[in-house]
Amino acid sequence: ILNMHLLWFISVLTSNLIRLPILVHDLNTPVFEELQNIGPEKCSTVKCLSPLPKCFFFSLTHRPFFAEQLTAFEVWLTMGVENRNPPEQLPIVLQVLLSQVHRRRALDLLRQFLDLGPWAVSLALSVGIFPYVLKLLQSSARELRPILVFIWAKILAVDSSCQADLVKDNGHKYFLSVLADPDMPAEHRTMAVFILAVIVNNYNTGQEACLQGNLIAICLEQLNDPYSLLRQWVAICLGRIWQNFDSARWCGVRDSAHEKLYSLLSDPIAEVRCAAVFALGTFVGNSAERTDHSTTIDHNVAMMLAQLINDGSPIVRKELVVALSHLVIQYESNFCTVALQFMEEEKNYAVPSPANSTETGNVTLGRDSPAIPRLRSVNSYTNLRAATTARTLNKSLQNLNLNEEGGPAAFSPGNLSTSSSASSTLGSPDNDEYLLSFETIDKMRRVSSYSSLNSLIGVSFNSVYTQIWRVLLHLTADPFPDVSDLTMKVLNSIAYKATINARTQRILDSGSLTQSAPSSPTSKGTLIHQAGGSPPMPGASSSSLTNEVPKPPVQEGPPSHPPYTPTLGSQAPHSQQFPRTRKMFDKGPDQTAEDEDETAAHRSFISVSLQTGLCDWSAKYFAQPIMKIPEEHDSESQVHKEREWRFLRNAQVHRQSQCITQRGVTRLDDQIFINRNPGVPSVVKFHPFNPCIAVADKDSICFWDWEKGERLDYFYNGNPRYTRITAMEYLNGHDCSLLLTGTDDGALRIWKNFADQRNPEMVTAWQGLSDMLPTTRGSGMVVDWEQETGLLMTSGDVRVIRIWDTEREMKVQDIPTGADSCVTSLSCDPQRSLVAAGLGDGSVRVYDRRMGPNECRVMTYREHGAWVVKAYLQKEPEGHIISVSVNGDVRFFDPRTPESINILQTAKGLMALDIHPQANLFACGSMNQFIAVYNSNGDVISNIKYYDGFMGQRIGAISCLAFHPYWPHLAVGSNDYYMSIYSAEKRLR
Repeated sequence: ILNMHLLWFISVLTSNLIRLPILVHDLNTPVFEELQNIGPEKCSTVKCLSPLPKCFFFSLTHRPFFAEQLTAFEVWLTMGVENRNPPEQLPIVLQVLLSQVHRRRALDLLRQFLDLGPWAVSLALSVGIFPYVLKLLQSSARELRPILVFIWAKILAVDSSCQADLVKDNGHKYFLSVLADPDMPAEHRTMAVFILAVIVNNYNTGQEACLQGNLIAICLEQLNDPYSLLRQWVAICLGRIWQNFDSARWCGVRDSAHEKLYSLLSDPIAEVRCAAVFALGTFVGNSAERTDHSTTIDHNVAMMLAQLINDGSPIVRKELVVALSHLVIQYESNFCTVALQFMEEEKNYAVPSPANSTETGNVTLGRDSPAIPRLRSVNSYTNLRAATTARTLNKSLQNLNLNEEGGPAAFSPGNLSTSSSASSTLGSPDNDEYLLSFETIDKMRRVSSYSSLNSLIGVSFNSVYTQIWRVLLHLTADPFPDVSDLTMKVLNSIAYKATINARTQRILDSGSLTQSAPSSPTSKGTLIHQAGGSPPMPGASSSSLTNEVPKPPVQEGPPSHPPYTPTLGSQAPHSQQFPRTRKMFDKGPDQTAEDEDETAAHRSFISVSLQTGLCDWSAKYFAQPIMKIPEEHDSESQVHKEREWRFLRNAQVHRQSQCITQRGVTRLDDQIFINRNPGVPSVVKFHPFNPCIAVADKDSICFWDWEKGERLDYFYNGNPRYTRITAMEYLNGHDCSLLLTGTDDGALRIWKNFADQRNPEMVTAWQGLSDMLPTTRGSGMVVDWEQETGLLMTSGDVRVIRIWDTEREMKVQDIPTGADSCVTSLSCDPQRSLVAAGLGDGSVRVYDRRMGPNECRVMTYREHGAWVVKAYLQKEPEGHIISVSVNGDVRFFDPRTPESINILQTAKGLMALDIHPQANLFACGSMNQFIAVYNSNGDVISNIKYYDGFMGQRIGAISCLAFHPYWPHLAVGSNDYYMSIYSAEKRLR
C-alpha cells in the first residue's frame, strides 16, 4: 500500500467504526510516530513482525469480519433508493480488496455500487478508491478483467483527469490487451475502448503511448463487430488518437484506416454513422502541413462525407458540417475563391428565389389578419430562414467600404442580397446577423452557370471544392435548425474572409482577382477553431436566450414567426439529440478602428468553436446505470404504469368504436364541434385515441380538444414562408405519440410534447425528398405510415417513392414510379408488402417493395381520366384498392386483376376525400360548399350543404377532410377558416 494513504488508514483505525487489519511496509518516521500514538484499545490486532521500527504487520485475522461487512454492504445495495443512506461499509470494501479470499466478491459489489450513478463514483473517489483499482491493473487474473474494466469505465466517465496517472503506470496496456482479446465479450471490449478514448483525448503523451501499443490496428479489427456501441466507440477512439497528432494520422493512412471507416457511413445505427463522420473529420482536420498525397486523401474523404448530405439523422448532418469545416480550415484560400465566384454568380442570377416571390394560389388568404391570434412562441428556436430576411447591415462591416476602394461593386457586402432591406451581414452571433442571407444562399444553390469558375481554377479544383461548397449551401436549408445554424457560421466566416481578401488584393494592386489561382492549401486557418472542453448546456447560447427576433428598420412582406429552439427528450425513439456548442463572439471593432486593426479584430470574433458534443454525450452512457432494468420494463415504475393505462384506454376505444361500426352507420351529419381556426386548414388529422385533432394551415399547427371544444395549442412548424404543410401523421399513436409533418419542399419534421400546454419539441427533422421544389400546382409531399414496421413512405412532385426506416433514420428503398406526373396519394399494406399510389395523370399504380426497382411495379390502372384525389389500399388479407378522381368516379380494384371490379359515381369537382378504415364509409368535399358521405354500396347517407335548411350549418369551400381512425367522426376544414366535426346520430355515440 502506498505510504500516502497510511494516514487515512490511521484515521480509520482511530475511529469508533471498526478495527481494521492493514498490511504496512516501509513506514516513514512521521507515520511510525503516529502509529505509536494509537491506543492499545484501538490496536488489538496490531502485531510487531520485527523489532525494526519501520516495519509493522497488522495481521489479517478478521476474515469473518470482512465477510460480515460485505454481506451488510450487499444488503444496502438491495435497499430502495428512498431508504438508502451513504454506505458505512464502503471504506471496508476497499480494504477487503487486499484480501485474495474476498477480492472477487468485493470487486463485484463495488461494481454494483458504482453503477448506481455519478454520485456513487464521486463518493468512491472521495474515500480513495483510485490507488486500489490502479494497483489491481497489475494483476494477470483473467476473471478480474471484466469487473476492472467496468469499474474503470465508471470512474473515467465521471472523472477523466486521471489519464496521466494511467499512462504513467502503464495502465493503458491492460486495456489494450482487453480490447485485443477476441474471447472478451463485446460489452467489456466497448468499455476498454472507451477508457482508451479517454486516455488519448487531448493528451499527447497518451496518444503516443497508445500509438506504440498498436491501438489503431486493434481498433480497425473491431470496426465490423456486431455490437453497435463497440463500433461507435472504436470510431470515436480512432478520431481522438489522430486528432492533432500527425504520426497517428500517417499510421492510419498506412493501415487504410479512412477507407475502412467508409463502411460505417452506411451503418444502420445513426450514432455509429455520426462517430464515423467524427473520425473522418478529425482525420482531415489535422493541422500538419499538407503534401500532394495528403491533399488527395483529404479530397477523397471529403467526397465520401458529402454523400451524407441527405442522411435521415440530424446528429449525423451536424457532425458532417463540423467535419467539412475542418476541410474549409485546411484549404481556406481555395474556398475563399469559390465563395467569391458564387457571390458573383448570385448577383447576376436574375431568376427570383421562391423566398422572394409573391405567394399566389395558396389557401392562406388572410393568414396574417389582425383578428388572428399570435403564435405562441416556442422555446427560443433560431429559424434562420425566417429571421435573416429582415436583418440590416452590421455596422462593423460597413467600415469596409469596398466600393470606395475602386473595386467592383459585386464584392460589396451591401450587394450580396437582392434587396437592401432583406440583406444581412456577418456580425456577432449575439445578434444573429450574417453576411449571407437565406435569400442569397438560396439563389446560390440555384445558380446554373459555372463556366467562369471552371475557367478560373480548372476542372480538378471544381470537382472538389465547388462540390463541397454546394453541399454546405444545401445544408443551410436543412429543416433541423442546429444543422443550418452551424452551416451558416461556416459559410459566413468564409464569405467574410473572401471579402477581406478581395479588398486587400485591390489595395495592393488594382488587378483582377482572376489573374492567379490558388496554388497550394493554406495552413490551419483562423476562421474556425476547434476548441476542446465539454459543451455548455443548450441555454448557454446567446441566440437561445430570447424568443424575439430583433425588429429591422425596414421590413417587407409578412412578419416572421417568433423563433424557437427544440430540445430533445430522452425517450424519443429517434436519435437522442445532445447539447450543441456555440462560442460567444466578441464585438466587432468600433467605427473609429484603424484599417490595419480591422482584420485582426474581425478574425477574433468570427473564430467559431464548432463542436457537436458527440463524445461527451456518448460518454454519458457509461456514467448512468447500465445494469439497471429500464423503467418501461419495471412493473413498479411510473412509466410502466402510465403505459399500461394507455393500453387499457386503447382497448376500450377499440371495443366501443367497433360496436358502433358493426351496427352500421345510417347518417353522419350531427355537428359535434365547430370553431374558427387561426389559419385556413390545409391538413387535418385525428389522434386515434385522445379527443384531440391536429389542424395544419400553411406553416403552423393548431390542436383542438373536440370533446370540450377548446384550443389546446398553436405553434409554428418551422418551414420557410414560401412552403406549405401538405401531410401529417401520428407516429406511435397508441403510446407516447409523435406528430410528423411534411412540407412541399420535401422536408419532414417530427414533434413531441404537443397539445399538452407545454412547449412542443422537435425530435428530429430531415429532407425526406431531396428533389422537390415548392409549387402551388403540385401535390406537395404525401406520406403514409406503417406503425407495425416503423417504415415511412414518402413521395410527391418527384418520380420516386422513397421509404424511410424511422428507427434507423435512414433511407431503405427508392421505388421508381414510372410516370412523369406527381404522386397524389399513398397507401401501403405491411402484410402483403404492397404500396398503392394515385397519380396526377389519373393512373393508379401498385408496387411490391420486395422486388427490385425494375420489377416492383406489378399493376397499373389507367381508368381514371383526371387527378386521383385518393387511393386507399384496404388492410384485409384480400383487401381491394379504392380510388377516387376529381371527376367523382370511385373505382374498386382487386390487385390480382387488371380492371376495376366496381364503379360508383359521385359529384364532380372534388377537392378532398377520405375513406374510413373501419366503417366502410367515404366522404367527399367540394369547392361548391357541400359534403357528401357514402357507404360502400354508393348510397348517400348524408349531405351537408351550405344553408341546408333554415337552421342548417354554414360551411365554406372545403379545403380538407379526414375520418377518425375508429369513431364515426368526420373532420372538415373550409376556406373560411372554420373547422367542423360531424358524427353519427347521438344515440350511437
